[in-house]
Amino acid sequence: MLFLYALGIPALLLLLTSLILPNRSAHKTHVVLLGLCLSLLTASFLTDIFKNAIGRPRPDLIARCKPDPSTPHNTLVTIAVCTEADGHLLQDGWRSYPSGHSSFAFAGLGWLSLFLASQTHCLRPRASHITVLLCLAPLVGAALIAISRLEDYRHDVFDVVSGSVLGAVVTTFNWRRYFPSLWASDCDEPYEPLETGRRGSGTVKRMRDEEEGYGAVSESERFDIGADRDDYRGSSR
Repeated sequence: MLFLYALGIPALLLLLTSLILPNRSAHKTHVVLLGLCLSLLTASFLTDIFKNAIGRPRPDLIARCKPDPSTPHNTLVTIAVCTEADGHLLQDGWRSYPSGHSSFAFAGLGWLSLFLASQTHCLRPRASHITVLLCLAPLVGAALIAISRLEDYRHDVFDVVSGSVLGAVVTTFNWRRYFPSLWASDCDEPYEPLETGRRGSGTVKRMRDEEEGYGAVSESERFDIGADRDDYRGSSR
């Protein structure tokens, strides 16, 4: 269900919205879907790194472990006392921080929220409150997914908050790589490709002009090392 809510539904809505917008373009659709996938992959990658590096036990670790009834109380024991036969279920009990559901939800639904905010210019002065609520709806959905991890006793509050912040930071970072700030007047349009775009074309065009300019220089005006050496020898005599 997580993949449906944080990947399937946002991807479908982004695709449909990109196709019906009056300023639609193939580049915009490509950027929107690419950004969603990169946000989800980056958030999942970082979450797995932290999970494996930290190894914090989940709140339901004892239930997963199913310790042997003869296990001594108030004594430090190892995983050897666990009777759970499913090794994956048992090992996953030490991968609590941060919450992967939370980071994935805020990465996917957060990207959808940013997209809606950019297309509706919801941060402009005197924007409709209904528009603002529409843009916040995906974030509410992501928060409900994160809260469900507390209800299921899979994570504690710190796990969920950290995962949510991680997903939100990743998707915001990726958004600014492809789109202007939400406060910009053209926040609804992605950056153009570097070789043809208005935002990056200056650098590329300047390099091309310099090369063309060098090619236009006549043979007599070009720097000649041999000629310079001969002049130097003549002056020294």
